[in-house]
Amino acid sequence: MQTLCNKTILLISPQLWGNMFISKHHYAIELAKRGNTVFFLNPPDNHKFSLSGKSKRIKIEQSKEHADLYLISHQLYFPYLLKFHIKPVFDLLMKKHVGDILKSIKKKVDIIWSFDLGNLYLLDFFGRKPYKIFHPVDEPMDTNAIASAKGSDIIFSVTNEILEKYTAFDVPKHFINHGVQEVFFDDALQIKNNDKIHVGLSGNLLRPDIDRNILLTIIDQNPEIIFDLFGSYKTIQSNIGGSEDEASDKFLHDLKAHNNVVLHGVLGTKDLSAALSQMDCFLICYDVKKDQSKGTNYHKIMEYLSKGKIIISNNVTTYKNRPDLVQMATSREDNNELPQLFKETINCIQKHNAILMQQQRIDFAKQNTYEKQIERIEGLLNKTV
Repeated sequence: MQTLCNKTILLISPQLWGNMFISKHHYAIELAKRGNTVFFLNPPDNHKFSLSGKSKRIKIEQSKEHADLYLISHQLYFPYLLKFHIKPVFDLLMKKHVGDILKSIKKKVDIIWSFDLGNLYLLDFFGRKPYKIFHPVDEPMDTNAIASAKGSDIIFSVTNEILEKYTAFDVPKHFINHGVQEVFFDDALQIKNNDKIHVGLSGNLLRPDIDRNILLTIIDQNPEIIFDLFGSYKTIQSNIGGSEDEASDKFLHDLKAHNNVVLHGVLGTKDLSAALSQMDCFLICYDVKKDQSKGTNYHKIMEYLSKGKIIISNNVTTYKNRPDLVQMATSREDNNELPQLFKETINCIQKHNAILMQQQRIDFAKQNTYEKQIERIEGLLNKTV
């Protein structure tokens, strides 16, 4: 595998292609920019199945925004519930479905790049010839998530804690940090056009692992500070999960009741980048015990670092020795110290946001663009293959 160029890559994502992009979507875009033909496989609709032929069940559309990137939507020809009741039968039927997907692509696939933790598409289904990359960027929560690595040729992940869970698989394993898009550097070190202190928080506000009580406490205790929240707060806005239930409804109601909270919704990448440049600092507030990443690493950290401003966060193990990058709570049990840490950091905001400190954070992020991460992966593949 000399280069990650001019290859046909089937990228398997557990999240749909939509308005909000996370690692899977960014890797697909960057790989396509390098001259690869990338097929982004959306997850199937778990609630519907069709007995139609593969031409009606499997749709491949070229992306309108990105050359050489194709989006695959598909329906199973059998009930998804079989996965939970008769797994051997489900796997047998799924193998044929995978074969139908490969036939629909009408090209020899060189690389299977899987982010799937649900053991939905067994990697053995894709045959011997494609090189198989397993890339878990979320915490594996069950045996299915571990079994998903079977058949892989190499494993990459955003935390060492995740890699340690795959020690049973005798293949190379490497830490590759989260990436960031180049567009986020377009307006770094931009002069703010507002006087008040603005704190930014981006992501899916429907996630149940947000430490809602602590976040609301911080907002309550700092009425003079504007909290700008970017991301989905309705399920119709989200392609990456979350649900509207009684608890999330109450949380959003409480947020909207504060005059110092602005809900911006989902912004396009350029607009989000410009908005984040107007922040004085960034806040991350997840409950580590509930958190899908278990407080090990977050995609948004790299986007925040690209703006140079200080980050205040719950405990994040990947950055535990980098207070210059992230000011974090020490406890991995709760976030009770986070409101006080927030106040202390805001009181010294000029020190934390000195130009030299900002540039150091920006430089760190620049070493972790998606282009850089793919170059790292390419180097590791060349050593392996």
